[in-house]
Amino acid sequence: MRRTSRKKRSTLADRAIAASAALILGGGGLVAVNVYASAGEGPSGSPPTRTQNAGRQLSTIDCPEAVNGLPEVPDQARGEVDRELAAMDTQITDAYRQFADRKEQIARDPGLAENAVLGPLRGKRAASLDRIGIAIGRVAERPEGLESLAGCSLRADDDQGRDPNAGQGQDPGDQEPGGQDPGQGEDPGQDPGDQDPGQGEDPGQGRGGNGPEAADFVDIRSVRPDADRPRKRRGASRGSFTTDCGRNENGKFNPDNVIVAPGVSNGAHHMHDYVGNQANDAFASDDDLADGATTCRNQGDRSTYYWPVLRLQNGQDEDDVDADGGGRDQNTGEIQTPSRVTLKFVGSPVGRVTAMPRFLRIITGDAKAFTNGDANANASWSCTGFEDRQLKDKYPICPEGSQVVRTFAFQNCWDGQNTDSANHRTHVAFARDDGRCPSGFRAVPQLVQRIVYDVPPGPGFAVDSFPEQLHKPVTDHGDFINVFDERLMRNMVWCINDGRRCR
Repeated sequence: MRRTSRKKRSTLADRAIAASAALILGGGGLVAVNVYASAGEGPSGSPPTRTQNAGRQLSTIDCPEAVNGLPEVPDQARGEVDRELAAMDTQITDAYRQFADRKEQIARDPGLAENAVLGPLRGKRAASLDRIGIAIGRVAERPEGLESLAGCSLRADDDQGRDPNAGQGQDPGDQEPGGQDPGQGEDPGQDPGDQDPGQGEDPGQGRGGNGPEAADFVDIRSVRPDADRPRKRRGASRGSFTTDCGRNENGKFNPDNVIVAPGVSNGAHHMHDYVGNQANDAFASDDDLADGATTCRNQGDRSTYYWPVLRLQNGQDEDDVDADGGGRDQNTGEIQTPSRVTLKFVGSPVGRVTAMPRFLRIITGDAKAFTNGDANANASWSCTGFEDRQLKDKYPICPEGSQVVRTFAFQNCWDGQNTDSANHRTHVAFARDDGRCPSGFRAVPQLVQRIVYDVPPGPGFAVDSFPEQLHKPVTDHGDFINVFDERLMRNMVWCINDGRRCR
């Protein structure tokens, strides 16, 4: 049975913000394009020429990911820098809305896209980057060359036409597959197009025209199994620790991200599911989290676990249809409550693990991977009964009786000093291929999240995303802040290092 976490409202599709359809003059004729805005790592110069645009379907705007171009940010400047980075995301979202609001004008005057939207966007980004430079310059040497990060340009949706089997990867953790055995009772040659999506609309367009597309889905039965797992050596920490924090049955959602954009409402521009700590919003301090209520069965775990919600693209609106993070940010459809959430901490294949520090923050995956590229992407999609087949940049089409699975295997090495870093990544790392941590890092318990959904077979669902990321599956990501009490963390480490399976 389909499970939703918010009451349904009457359909208000006509009130959702529509994606703009613009006309760009090129190659001697008019070329129809779908225009969307994005914040991502891309060219920083001027937009492509109109002749370059001819014949290409433009679907997004590329802007360099500013945080990737910054030097180490001093702690004294980090709050101001984070606020400006969040403001730059909002600038991109506002540009997206302007394209939608002005679609008829842009169709009559293609130059309006550059003069009224892209040009002012670059100016706003330049001002934010200047303020970032000033903030850093107050306490350290002001970085040079920040202005090169202001440029934005139109680009095509290069996801079209990719190999549907691309992006499959290794099994991301010690999973617990459910459902049917791979291939049993199914015709592996069945055309996934024969399945009824059951959504009542074209899955190739999605709500509002900004994704997902039919090319974003693949029949899981067509994916090659890849069941290789890291080989555990003598001395490996073979135990596990599982914490039960529910499935967000109480419906805690918000579009904030206290890790990336502390103090900024709607810093994520998409809605998150939360389990565990109930005090998490943009303004939560460490003290707030330490004192917050938790949905975890063991009250010693007040950690916060959150990820983008998954929605059905079925024409049903949620009560966030006119809200930030919801319809105002192009995230529409019926939010799905997971049928199962497993939060398991596992060990190192080559040695013992040490305790995580309290308030350690970890982000896995990249919410902007569609435009940034896959350097930090860590999405893993599959179906119950088929979890030896993992997809990185496609959504799975699961056969009848099988459920959609999202898995996040978090970074499992810590630098031994910092609970966060300026780009929220460099204080943690993944172990190398041989299972050992990089130099200067130590192994900590690895969080593996497994989130299962009972959705109708076929395409017609998507994760929330920044508007410009077009709901691509590669943008899936997870966030975690460790708020275990010291005693329970010691128990976790003991269980893992002693080879026990604890709950």
